[in-house]
Amino acid sequence: MDGSYYKQMIDLDRLPKHIAIIMDGNGRWAKSRKKSRTYGHKAGSKALEKVLNAADALGISHLTVYAFSTENWQRPKDEVDSLMNLLRNYLKKYLRDSDKNNIKIDILGDKTKLDNDIQEQIRELEIKTSGKSGLNLHIALNYGSRDEMIRAVRKMGQDILESKLNADSIDQDTISMYLDTKNIPDPDLLIRTSGEQRLSNFLLWQIAYSELYFCDKLWPDFDDNDLYKAIYEFQNRNRRFGLI
Repeated sequence: MDGSYYKQMIDLDRLPKHIAIIMDGNGRWAKSRKKSRTYGHKAGSKALEKVLNAADALGISHLTVYAFSTENWQRPKDEVDSLMNLLRNYLKKYLRDSDKNNIKIDILGDKTKLDNDIQEQIRELEIKTSGKSGLNLHIALNYGSRDEMIRAVRKMGQDILESKLNADSIDQDTISMYLDTKNIPDPDLLIRTSGEQRLSNFLLWQIAYSELYFCDKLWPDFDDNDLYKAIYEFQNRNRRFGLI
């Protein structure tokens, strides 16, 4: 079945409010074409544009993408440098295009480890798009779920010491408010491309009851039709949230 079939079959009244994506396979896609990994990452950014536009047009409220993990710093320096330069260009493009669309953008993760010029671009972009009312795009940069939890525990510990938080009152909602995703609904659907079936330290707290969708396509080949197929399958699952 082609993608247009799945788009027609989607129930617009039952869309997932929040879709998270592990965009995996850029390197393997490039290798299969005897190209550099940088070439694959550039192709991956184009795939993101397609999916972003499709999600926005469909009426998805939140889209979170895993762009750079805390573990990615261990990759070869030239690849990391290339990724950071690609990020710079990506942020510049969104700053230029922000007047043309209604997309609100924010960054998840420990931004303090990024170069100062990138941090400044992020601040400018988040401020410039803060009033947008369309799709909320959350980009996970220097993000790892375990790192996020460690930072959250440290903040809670400090607030307890300063009598801003009562340890006995801590519950699930309290913890959620100390995470990078505070005030963002948990993902309904998590998509991972490239055929790998693991979570790779991504949103571990938030996806406790998310539906998981694994796609064999490498990320640069993933397009709007694949997004429609994932949503269609999501709508045909029975979500019980631990109940019967």
